[in-house]
Amino acid sequence: MKVYLDNAATTPMAPEVIDEMSMVMRDFYGNPSSVHLFGRNAKGIIEVARRKIAAIINAEPKEIIFTSGGTEADNMAILCAVNDFGVERIISSEIEHHAVGHTVEHLEGVKIDWVKLNENGAVDLAHLEELLQSGEKTLVSLMHANNEIGTLLPYHQVRDLCKKYDAYFHSDTVQTMGHYELDVREFGADFITCSAHKFHGPKGIGFLYVNKDLKVSPLIQGGAQERGLRGGTENITGIAGLAKALELANEDVQEHIDHVQGLKSYMMEQLTARIPDVQFHGETEPAKSLYTVLNVCFPEFENKSMLLFLLDLDGVACSGGSACTSGSSTGSHVLRGIGADINRPNARFSFSRYTTKEEIDYALDVIEKVVLGKFVNA
Repeated sequence: MKVYLDNAATTPMAPEVIDEMSMVMRDFYGNPSSVHLFGRNAKGIIEVARRKIAAIINAEPKEIIFTSGGTEADNMAILCAVNDFGVERIISSEIEHHAVGHTVEHLEGVKIDWVKLNENGAVDLAHLEELLQSGEKTLVSLMHANNEIGTLLPYHQVRDLCKKYDAYFHSDTVQTMGHYELDVREFGADFITCSAHKFHGPKGIGFLYVNKDLKVSPLIQGGAQERGLRGGTENITGIAGLAKALELANEDVQEHIDHVQGLKSYMMEQLTARIPDVQFHGETEPAKSLYTVLNVCFPEFENKSMLLFLLDLDGVACSGGSACTSGSSTGSHVLRGIGADINRPNARFSFSRYTTKEEIDYALDVIEKVVLGKFVNA
């Protein structure tokens, strides 16, 4: 059996999305900037998709800027806040995705403050308010759900603090878009981001939501596309796939949550029963944790450095953290950021609407074999 439990890295495309994209590739090949019929038809695909997406998240179509994915969208949000709004200071956390963390660290002339976190990666709201009281023109950039440990941001409180102290609010919602019903008016962020391949859409396409009251400059120059805000011929096929994937994801959100949360809870119960001294990184209460992600800390065993390889040999695909940093020899910056014991072996298992209980049972058997087969204290 082959079991895919790395859905936080990317998800398999939904068949309906593949069908939609195939139709667009076949029938709508004109350049959307062309004024002839073929161009106008292609432009229509983009604008219909934009309206669908805006309706799903309760935005206005003009607030959606299509990008190559979440990384570009995060970069654009942060750089616009600095270049267009005169932000002098950014408050973020040490466990943000590198699309945020590296962008912030490479800024020149901008002060960076890291908000304190507890051992589960939850934001210290009292410290956040203390930082906001300085009066500096500030952007708060905190992700809605951590991609490695799943801890959710109490965004209502963060939103209210940003409003109280007149700070801009950017949230990386790449891991939660398509997995929760997100209403941008209720969420209250100035910027949120999306990447289609996290919810059974295509890779290489996403969007940045920018509140309509903000005027931003393009990150990519070179054309008048996206109302002059993102140069380059639009990825029509990807945009159509993104809209279809988000539409499908929002048809049965609660059913999806119930199914996947049930699998996650079952896996946690079984691991606790089967593996001595197993631990879980991040928040584990359903109300505080992203239901698609489970980060597991295993006990020491002889071949612990080969954990992911040994699981893969037996057909279980998972990761040791973000796929963007696989191959890095420095370990997970997220686990370091919450003070976890990075010497113990750990793995991130992440689930999707297509994951089955039978697959979880097989994965549990393989984990038990790999970890306990050479368990040092057995």
